[in-house]
Amino acid sequence: MEAALTCDGGICQGNGDMGESDAVKIPDRLLKREQERQDEAVRRREAKEKLSVTEEKIDYFSSAFNAEKTSVEEMLSSCSAEDRGGATQVLEEVTLKIQQLQKFLNDSTVFLTQYELRHAQEALQKLQSVLAEKRDEVIPKKKFAFRSRTAGANKKVTPDPVRAEPASGAQNAGNGGVTAVDGVIGAEQFGFSSVDSQVLTKGADEIQQRDVLLTHLTNCKVRLHGSPSTLHIKHVRDCEILCGPVSSSVFVDQCSGCTLAFPCQQLRTHNTTNTQVYLHVTSRAIIEDCSGVGFAPFTWSYPGMDADFKVSGLDRDRNNWSQVDDFNWLAAGTPSPNWTVIPEPERKITWD
Repeated sequence: MEAALTCDGGICQGNGDMGESDAVKIPDRLLKREQERQDEAVRRREAKEKLSVTEEKIDYFSSAFNAEKTSVEEMLSSCSAEDRGGATQVLEEVTLKIQQLQKFLNDSTVFLTQYELRHAQEALQKLQSVLAEKRDEVIPKKKFAFRSRTAGANKKVTPDPVRAEPASGAQNAGNGGVTAVDGVIGAEQFGFSSVDSQVLTKGADEIQQRDVLLTHLTNCKVRLHGSPSTLHIKHVRDCEILCGPVSSSVFVDQCSGCTLAFPCQQLRTHNTTNTQVYLHVTSRAIIEDCSGVGFAPFTWSYPGMDADFKVSGLDRDRNNWSQVDDFNWLAAGTPSPNWTVIPEPERKITWD
């Protein structure tokens, strides 16, 4: 007699000659395929939910950021030199709000697109520029003058010939020490330019939330305390440059034989060779047209750095110093030959 099969769910039972106790189960490969199908459905659902959450976060960021930005713009437009006392108080409030906006942006970089990030950074830089202009309007600066910081008893200031160019700043050697000259490099930027074999310093009160430019320096030691808005390092050779936490970006171009140390939100390095970077970065470092660049964690410290980190809005617990993108190296799975991690025994831990 032929056996007949009846199936219920995943179990098939026979009758006739097979007996009621006999059963045929679905093969394991079919069960495995079904499980994989269910797992894939779960993954797709989770990815969709994650995308939805990310979009919601971006929408919330854009709405909150733009609302606060508009508020700051209105406060800046209300400032007038005629009411210096009230305007000074408003500028202090604006400074705090911009710092909070910078922290909000830094905390949101994990889900923002490159477009959103760049757009927000540009908006912040514009606010900082307007703030600097208003501050100059309400609280006029003293006229430019060379200032001596010579350690010797007889202080002598010798103007640098480079000062003939209106957009430059320098430091010259005085009798027995170093003479510092405030660099006026642009309307909003300042720093040091065209200096050889000197020790250059800026205090936190000088650079707080301003753009700093270091250019055409050779064999110099630079110490920048405080929290710049951005830092530009261009045409620098055989220098050691240490900087406090930078709120947004550090741009390095045409450097060789240097040692750099700074915390920042973003690092972009171009045309740089044989340079060591001690880095704290909350996004990712980018290099392009570089070779012989080494990276290690940021280790410099100075009194007051904790307060400068708060001003910058950087997250001290998030450091992607070893995550470097080389725009000239697109070979997947193969490390770029243009940069390396500095071995621990070779890292510098003592600076001053």
